[in-house]
Parts: sequence; C-alpha cells; structure tokens
Amino acid sequence: MTAISELGAGEFSHQALLYHDDSSYLAGVVPFVLEGLAAGKPVAVAVPGPKLDRIEAALGPAARDVRLLDMAEVGRNPGRIIPSVLHDFADAHQGRVRVLGEPIWPERSSAEYPACVQHEALINASFAGSAVTILCPYDTSRLSEQALADAHATHPVIADESGTRASEGYAPDEAFSRYNLPLTAPPDAEEFSFDLGSLTKARHVAVARGAALGLSQDRLDDFALAVAELCANSVQHGGGSGVLRVWREHGDVIAEVSDRGYLSDPLAGRRPASPRQLGGRGLLLVHRVVDLVRTHSTPEGTTTRIYLRG
Repeated sequence: MTAISELGAGEFSHQALLYHDDSSYLAGVVPFVLEGLAAGKPVAVAVPGPKLDRIEAALGPAARDVRLLDMAEVGRNPGRIIPSVLHDFADAHQGRVRVLGEPIWPERSSAEYPACVQHEALINASFAGSAVTILCPYDTSRLSEQALADAHATHPVIADESGTRASEGYAPDEAFSRYNLPLTAPPDAEEFSFDLGSLTKARHVAVARGAALGLSQDRLDDFALAVAELCANSVQHGGGSGVLRVWREHGDVIAEVSDRGYLSDPLAGRRPASPRQLGGRGLLLVHRVVDLVRTHSTPEGTTTRIYLRG
C-alpha cells in the first residue's frame, strides 16, 4: 500500500479548524473564504445545511462568488467526496482553489464515521503536490475525544483561535489502517455464492431481496448497479468468485460482497476517471450511487459493504 504520509506536499494545504461555538466557527471559516476570494481563487464551501445557511448570511454579497454545497447531501457517502466534490471543483479550475469542507459532524452515524476518517486521511495522498487548500472544521464541544485525536492524525496542520501549528499527531497511514475494520454480517442475511457463470443470478438475488426489504424503484436501480459492479470486480480481481449477502439494518438496505482479493490501493474508487480511460470505473460508480461504502481488506481477502437508505 502506498504510504499516504510519504507523498510530496507541494503547495497543498490540509488543515483542521478546531472550533467550539458558532462565534469561533464563523471567525475561522469566513476569513478563510474571503481571503481566497481576495486572492482571486475559486472557493467552494461544503458543510452541513444549517451551517451553510450561517456562512452564506455572514458572507453577505460575497456569497454569490462562492460555490455552496450541502455536505449532508453531496458527502452523504464520504467515499464520493474526493472525486465528486473536491476533484470536481479543483479540476474545473486547474487546481488553484480553496475548499471549506466539513465531512465529520456530531450527527454522523457510527457506521459512517470510520469511512469519514479514512476519507480525511486519503485527502493528503489525493492532492499532494497540488495547489489545493482545504480547511476542515471540527466541533470540539460536541465531537468525541477520539474524533479530535483522529483530526490531528489526518491533518498536517491544526488551526484554532490561537493560530496554526503543525500537528504533533499527524499519522494518516495509521489513521486509515485503524479504521480498516472487520465487517460481520448478521446470521439472517440472505447469502448467495457466485462466480463468472452466476453473475446475472447474483444481481437478480440482490434485486429481489432489496425489493422485499422496501427499496423504491429508483433506489433499487442504484442497488442493482452497485451490486453488479462489486460482483464483477470480485470475479475479475478477487479470485474468480465471491459471496453476496443482503439484509436490512437501522433503516438501511445493506449488501456486502466478500472475495479472496486484496485492495492494495487505498484510493481505488476515489480517483476521477480520465475520458480516455478504459475500464476501472466500477468502484467509482459504486461510490456515486450508494449512501455509504465500507471496506475491510487484508491479503487474505476483501469485504465491501454498501448502504442504501430505504
């Protein structure tokens, strides 16, 4: 696995902003946005909806020059933030941009949180050597001590009311690995073993089970597409076969695919596809159409789990 922390820094900046109330939040984020605009840089703000409204109001007329995004929507699946939010904006402006992005907030679920930390760790590898500047706010009054420790591990620079400093706990590779957690399906999950000859049947099994578990037709189409991509990936890269499991949990319809492959590239599925690229879009597509992706991968095998809200 490529060491996240060993890739060059260039002009790239990835900072965690530690704030404790609305006043310290706006005092940190508004100057960041206005300084970017004053320097002639495109600026995007991707934070949860209520905070987006506060920032827009605080910016006044300057808000018209900022790309405003509700992170609760565009970043519902943390795995699509890098390709579909950060790269989408940076690549459209030749990379010299500022982004205020808040992927971790107190209402994130326990299932989402590990994927959020891995996303933050991977930002450093994805944009190393670029001129992208990213500021990520963290609520010290409501987030756990572990979440704040993870912020120090995934950001090379920490900012707060006292200024900025290098993070003494910066260790993105360790943070990513810490949340490469085993995934165990419940005993009542629908299970189907597949290989090349039964890929179509695997998709039909998933669709039938997803419909029985209450997915709408639109969501069922996304579910079928994601499952088909994961199963095909197992056949091509995971030893020629795999096991599909489907169940419902806490309002989500969940499917996971396990195989004997090893996902050695932590950025797989998070790099934007080149227009001339042949293949290699399967995991990227999965991240785009589902609400959450969790992965556990070791040299002994890989399990990829997808969540869709019913």
